[in-house]
Amino acid sequence: MLKERLAAEETDVRMAAMMMAGGLFLATPGVAQPAREVRYDLSFPDAAHHRAQIVATFRGVPAGPLRVQMARSSPGRYALHEFAKNVYAVTARDGAGRPLPLTRSDPYGWSVAGHDGTVVVSYTLFGNRGDGTYVQIDTQHAHLNPPATLMWATGFDAAPVRVRIVSPDAGWTIATQLPVVAGQSNTFSAPDLQYLMDSPIEVARQEIREWPVGEGKQRYTIRLAVHHGGSAADVDRLAAQVKQLIPQHRKLFGEWPRFDYGSYTFLADYMPQVSGDGMEHRNSTVVTTPTPLDGSNAGQLSTISHEFFHAWNVERLRPRELEPFDFTRADATPSLWFAEGFTNYYGPLMLRRAGLTDIDNWAKTTTGALNTVLFSPARRNGGPQEMSLRAPFADAATSVDPVAPDVFLSYYSYGQVVALALDLSIRQRFPKRSLDDLMRYMWQTFGRTERPYTPDDLRRGLAVVTGDAAFADGFFTNSVNASGLPDFAPLLAQAGLVLRPAAPRHGWIGAPEAHVIPGGMLLAAAPVPGSPLDVAGLDAGDQIVAIDGGVVVDASGWTSTLERLTPGQTVTIRFARRGVEQQRSVRALPDPRLEIVRVEATGGRLSAKQRAFRAGWIEG
Repeated sequence: MLKERLAAEETDVRMAAMMMAGGLFLATPGVAQPAREVRYDLSFPDAAHHRAQIVATFRGVPAGPLRVQMARSSPGRYALHEFAKNVYAVTARDGAGRPLPLTRSDPYGWSVAGHDGTVVVSYTLFGNRGDGTYVQIDTQHAHLNPPATLMWATGFDAAPVRVRIVSPDAGWTIATQLPVVAGQSNTFSAPDLQYLMDSPIEVARQEIREWPVGEGKQRYTIRLAVHHGGSAADVDRLAAQVKQLIPQHRKLFGEWPRFDYGSYTFLADYMPQVSGDGMEHRNSTVVTTPTPLDGSNAGQLSTISHEFFHAWNVERLRPRELEPFDFTRADATPSLWFAEGFTNYYGPLMLRRAGLTDIDNWAKTTTGALNTVLFSPARRNGGPQEMSLRAPFADAATSVDPVAPDVFLSYYSYGQVVALALDLSIRQRFPKRSLDDLMRYMWQTFGRTERPYTPDDLRRGLAVVTGDAAFADGFFTNSVNASGLPDFAPLLAQAGLVLRPAAPRHGWIGAPEAHVIPGGMLLAAAPVPGSPLDVAGLDAGDQIVAIDGGVVVDASGWTSTLERLTPGQTVTIRFARRGVEQQRSVRALPDPRLEIVRVEATGGRLSAKQRAFRAGWIEG
């Protein structure tokens, strides 16, 4: 995709002079039109108060008003994010430095008229959230997501870009997938708006580790840029683990992606002020967590494994609906169950195959997703495709009104469980095939040439890999378009794994998370739909005062009371709702939650056939 954009760039620039914000205009015959180009200058004179000063210069602007605006969405995110909200003190001038009038008719942008072919827009940006979507500026770093940072102009999508960054500290370095401009260590380039907006930037006192990968003519540099509060030895251990991990991704797909500009960069922020997140980009990924490196680095590696898998699945093997990015609206696709959910399946599997986690940890992670999906009431109201299309309402999107628990089931966990079902079903029915073969087929057919796929392409791909169109049609009809799932017990048994009740002697009433308040425990959410508490009529906001006469005053008392419940036991719950006390009788059910364990842990024996199946699947 990038090569095609680069090849077309010269033509696009020549055509750019004939484009206006609202359409085409007629160029003067015989008069060469100036090429369009964009430059950004970023500085941080007030980093202590989370502010940046940004100057955006647009050259080759055609006659008429220029529309400049902030994005409303971001690559890798599927909801709206109104990035204009933290932009203020906006001014404009022309190429000679003369002030230009700004007109604002909507919340997202400005119109600039009366220019001389150059428009220079200056503004202040506030940012204090460090994650994969927003901006965080402080005295320790400038963590920048371009859609949340940079204004862009209508009609300049194909214009080449330069970004110059003035660091607030001489000891800070700049890490990004943007290529550096020769001889200018603080200036970077982008071929167009799409690549620019997909290129996060970290400016900080950070530690860099690099190593080569690849073979033949395809050789690349993997770069790990870590901003953290620990030691160099901590980074060395993380780098060694990442070196051990990522060859498993390459082994699955059969080749490395063609990383543009010859490198791939992990932008890792392990600082107390950031929020936990991971966000993939074409040749880089952002990983943020307030948890420091600890040697095992389990949480960090889990996110790294997931996001690096996206270098193939999503960044190049891409749903048709997501390309190109539209920064004026939410970007959605019915295929997130595959793009995100299958990535969620392979993330922990790659860790296990790399030997960075054991089978019990893998089973625990998989069990969590399985319980989430099997017992979600939202499955009654939509399959994986439907939940994918609801992403704009859920992906880091906060609504004022609460969302019912039977409205949405995360396409991450939903797709992960669908992938588990499909992988084991293929291996059971077609012993020489697996989900790995489907991923390789989709990569070779669509990903490596960056031809976007449709949901039907996924179904046809499954038919090709298995040689059984009826199997593919049936799986998509039952488990992708609808919410059906197979019986997992016999599927897991092939690998000597037992699916069993996690706590068969434990009683369950469907209690949600609760918070301590004076006089009892406040239900933070509605009880699990269909659970004893739900049937009894309790709801979010109710205050649990006592259970069977025993007063509940703190979290430990609440937890121990629930843990003592037995199946069939009836208890009386006294609760307050809007100041009025009530009570209900609730009969506990057997705990429905499941767990996956090795047959050896149950006292059983692993057969040779099961051992071989497990080795070919989980061990890779």
